[in-house]
Amino acid sequence: MALINPAKERLKNNELALGVGIRLVSSVAIAKVMKSAGFDWIFLDLEHGTLSIETTAQISIAALDAGIAPLVRVPAGDLSLAMRALLGGALGIVMPHVDTPQEAAAIVDALRYPPLGHLGIGPVGAHFDFKAIGVRQVTKEINDAALLVAMLETPAAIEQAEAIAAVPGLDALLIGTNDLCMELGIPGEHAHAKIAQAYERVTAACKRHHKWAGLGGINSDELLNKFVGMGVRLVLAGADLNFMMAAAGKRADFLRGLRLE
Repeated sequence: MALINPAKERLKNNELALGVGIRLVSSVAIAKVMKSAGFDWIFLDLEHGTLSIETTAQISIAALDAGIAPLVRVPAGDLSLAMRALLGGALGIVMPHVDTPQEAAAIVDALRYPPLGHLGIGPVGAHFDFKAIGVRQVTKEINDAALLVAMLETPAAIEQAEAIAAVPGLDALLIGTNDLCMELGIPGEHAHAKIAQAYERVTAACKRHHKWAGLGGINSDELLNKFVGMGVRLVLAGADLNFMMAAAGKRADFLRGLRLE
């Protein structure tokens, strides 16, 4: 049976692939929790979070068994850590701060097996339940299943969206909205016209080059609807801490408001 990436299958069917950021929770149970909650992928954040590579691998293995895709964001340019995460059970890598097609091409070169790239073969692991599988099958199926995502977070990256989207072997361009706002001098202004223009430019480039457009950092229902309407399909919908605080705060506010006799 072929290796399946649930998020990539959604994208292939022109459906939304919904992801959730994991920074705070280090229990492997989070994979099943988020699968049950309705998500297609978890976003294990090694750029801003404190997860170790060991914990990342354990959660990735749990995610594979739960049927939710583990994608790992590594620090910018850290191809070595990305390789270890991928070989440890991840079904995709999200690389932040990609500004040029040359940087995008380097991601593909390091994280795809030949003939698409030059990722070295290691011991067969969690993707195939640690069974002895032929090298040809391993490399083909991981190449097919893994999602390679470039994050565009600067005006320079948006300017280069067309060239980045044209890079063979890259799957998706995801706008890091908060960092882009900061770089544009409009922190927190997600509804600003410059952000809409960025999404228009990136989604158009993705359509022309048969890539998927993604977003992160948007919480507004109105803006989510707008950008999905433009063509965004890979959606980072929030993070474990945000969801926990929102639900816990809502319950606490309700209970504090009860009338005591």
